[in-house]
Amino acid sequence: MLPRKSLLAALALSVVGGTVQAADEVVVYSSRIDELIKPVFDAYTAETGVKVKFITDKEAPLMQRIKAEGEHGVADLLLTVDAGNLWQAEQMGILQPIRSEIIERNIPPQYRASSHGWTGLSLRARTIIYSTERVKPAELSTYEALADKQWEGRLCLRTAKKVYNQSLTATLIESHGEAKAEQIVKGWVNNLSTDVFSDDNAVIQAVEAGQCDVGVVNTYYYGRLHKQNPNLPVKIFWPNQQDRGVHVNLSGIGLTKHAPHPEAAMKLVEWMTGEQAQKLFADLNQEFPANPQVKPSDEVAAWGDFKADSIAVEVAGKRQAEAIRLMDRAGWN
Repeated sequence: MLPRKSLLAALALSVVGGTVQAADEVVVYSSRIDELIKPVFDAYTAETGVKVKFITDKEAPLMQRIKAEGEHGVADLLLTVDAGNLWQAEQMGILQPIRSEIIERNIPPQYRASSHGWTGLSLRARTIIYSTERVKPAELSTYEALADKQWEGRLCLRTAKKVYNQSLTATLIESHGEAKAEQIVKGWVNNLSTDVFSDDNAVIQAVEAGQCDVGVVNTYYYGRLHKQNPNLPVKIFWPNQQDRGVHVNLSGIGLTKHAPHPEAAMKLVEWMTGEQAQKLFADLNQEFPANPQVKPSDEVAAWGDFKADSIAVEVAGKRQAEAIRLMDRAGWN
């Protein structure tokens, strides 16, 4: 017979009605800021009793930490932004496949790894913004058109060192081939009104201040600033609506190769693709749900519907190295 303490521990670890083990704990290494993920994890704990511990840092140190910890790792899941980062994690050999009918039912295939190495959780469009005081929407059309002479000295961009721009360039290569994509990017660089910026907020503020007339940013950066100032003289434009559509990327999650609690971790991921968590993701950061059955927040919906690029987001990872070399040749710093 088990000692009383052992018996109580065994009972605490039992599964009741097929639900997640109440005494389980899931550890997440996350590159997302705490206030965007803590409410999601808190909601899961309240619903299931499963505690979610999370450690936040930049994606590169987290991935290196998982690799260094190896078989002695404590992380069950890696949560990060951009398919390029998730692709890199997979190539490092620190993730294992996640196969789940629930995930496959909730998340469209273009927002999941074809290898089942990771899944998207929330979406963001990297789109064009413009000054409502100096640009008419009819003047805008595509990402490619921002390379035209019409926009010489009128364009602002974030640094090429950020993975968001690397992923956008990767999809240009996928769509047009390397030579044409390089011509487009060189046109963007030639049209810059000033040096590149360190973040998307600065790009939006530069358009507002008149340093430039158009820029390219992730939608949630615009959403944050617009929420602070509803009279912001900057608006979103959805490009490429007559061809491939708007470039969409994601935040996503992968199961680590040596996850100590793989079953509990999988339950968490499945829940995060469902309605409650998807709505939280969308509302907290003004992102788009990766689950198409869940509507975006009212503020995000007010930006209008758009056709999204159907290219699988994992292309951002597959062509990341090519994109970085191309951007360097083009002089995008």
